[in-house]
Amino acid sequence: MPILLFISLFTLLDFVLLFTIGGQIGLLTTLLLVLGTGFIGLYLIRKEGVSTFARARQRMQMGEIPSQELLTGAALIFGGALLLAPGFLSDALGIACLIPNARQLLMKALTWAGLKTATAKQHTYQSGSSGREQNTQRDYSNTQNGPIEGEFISGDDTPRRR
Repeated sequence: MPILLFISLFTLLDFVLLFTIGGQIGLLTTLLLVLGTGFIGLYLIRKEGVSTFARARQRMQMGEIPSQELLTGAALIFGGALLLAPGFLSDALGIACLIPNARQLLMKALTWAGLKTATAKQHTYQSGSSGREQNTQRDYSNTQNGPIEGEFISGDDTPRRR
């Protein structure tokens, strides 16, 4: 629910900003700016996307997992979608997703926010009001790492032919 509220407020603010700036600079200039940012975004997506794909392919050939390239690809797709949406706020955020240095800053900020949220949820889970949450953690250090031996009894009485 909070993400839906955030998206709704972002869209509303984007349209208010678009109409406010559009009223000041005129309809034709606003349309040219919105279309221009869309074309610039498509160019940057193509340029950055090709280089990201090449780096991912190179890392896979070396036997590594291209995790950074996957995050970069996701940021490029998100930035491209924002640039296709009409509005100056979405265009600014979309361009920030496409510029490498700004994209790294955005990823660090999202990582920090995600870690802060995950730490808060983990703290809430570990310090719950009842002791039941704490008792769900079991000690598996004494388990064996070999095969499990046992017998199998079929519930079917009739033998099957092969």
